[in-house]
Amino acid sequence: MAKKKAKAAASKRKSTSRSRRAQPARTLSKKNNSASPPVAAAAEPQSEEEEDDEEETADDDELAEDSVIEASAEVVEDSEFKAQEKAADKSIARVDALQMYMREVQRHALLSPPEEHDLAVHYHKSGDVDAAARLVTANLRLVVKIAYEYRRAYRNMMDLIQEGNIGLMQAVKRYDPYRGVKLSSYAAWWIRAYMLRFILNNWRMVKIGTTQAQRKLFFNLSKEKARLSAMGVEPTHAEIAKRLNVDEKDVVEMDRRLSRGDASLDAAVSEGDGKPTTRLELLPAAGSGPDAIAEGTELSELVRVRLDEFRKTLSGKDIAIFDKRMVSDEPMTLQQLGDEFGVSRERVRQLEARLTGRLRDYLRQSLGDAVEVG
Repeated sequence: MAKKKAKAAASKRKSTSRSRRAQPARTLSKKNNSASPPVAAAAEPQSEEEEDDEEETADDDELAEDSVIEASAEVVEDSEFKAQEKAADKSIARVDALQMYMREVQRHALLSPPEEHDLAVHYHKSGDVDAAARLVTANLRLVVKIAYEYRRAYRNMMDLIQEGNIGLMQAVKRYDPYRGVKLSSYAAWWIRAYMLRFILNNWRMVKIGTTQAQRKLFFNLSKEKARLSAMGVEPTHAEIAKRLNVDEKDVVEMDRRLSRGDASLDAAVSEGDGKPTTRLELLPAAGSGPDAIAEGTELSELVRVRLDEFRKTLSGKDIAIFDKRMVSDEPMTLQQLGDEFGVSRERVRQLEARLTGRLRDYLRQSLGDAVEVG
């Protein structure tokens, strides 16, 4: 497109120059008819050979000009193509998020101890969000430093830094500037706590450390084993539990969980009759089996029969309390029964407690300890 425009401009300039050369020739011819001989001789037109030489020279200049225009157009096109290639390379280039974050962190200047103390006091008194934000941004480098300590436990550094930043904000929120402790020293505990909790929750699909003892074992079990082996002591579960001050069963469970990976319940463990059997099929059913259902049905029938027999031994208010409160699907309140009997609710409670004791003794004599009355 640029070449076509350059050629059109060159042809236009060529036609203009030819018209300009033709115009003085016509002017001179008119003057030759009216002027004196010396003047006419001085203004006599040039010979044909001289005119041809001038035209060839002009054509050569125009061709040279056209070649320069074409060369400049090609240079422009090459530069545009290279710019497009460079932009395409940048669009598909790999971006290091950690390096970009570090450049952003370095934009925030550090605070001197007096400045940090003044900002902390100001935030503690007024709750100014801008002061808290300045304290947080000034300590973002600390979060990155602590995250590097756990880079072997969890490879995604950006996730650790994100959790550490949340811990840093909690530290700034709870920091007391009057205790004489630096903010960085206090915040380091919160940053580590949030990072460790994140590692525990995301180490595997199934959470490992849900209690304080499990968290201690998760981070110290392997180190304690190595330390005991270096000392020449056999790292038994009992010895590790004694040194870490945890239960031996917790050590056994954590050792077993760390030594193996997570297993899918849908994974096939065996094949029978050409059909794979999964772990899920081998698990016991959540509901009761046929034997437990039959046992419960028989026991319920026996209790119902004994309750009917016990009711026949009652009389007066005891029958009403038994029917309307003890075995009813919608039992009446003590106040309602008291209003019906014309007594206080406390008296109804006493009658119910005495009746419950009699029922318990009756069922224990007839059914043993199979049924317990509340």
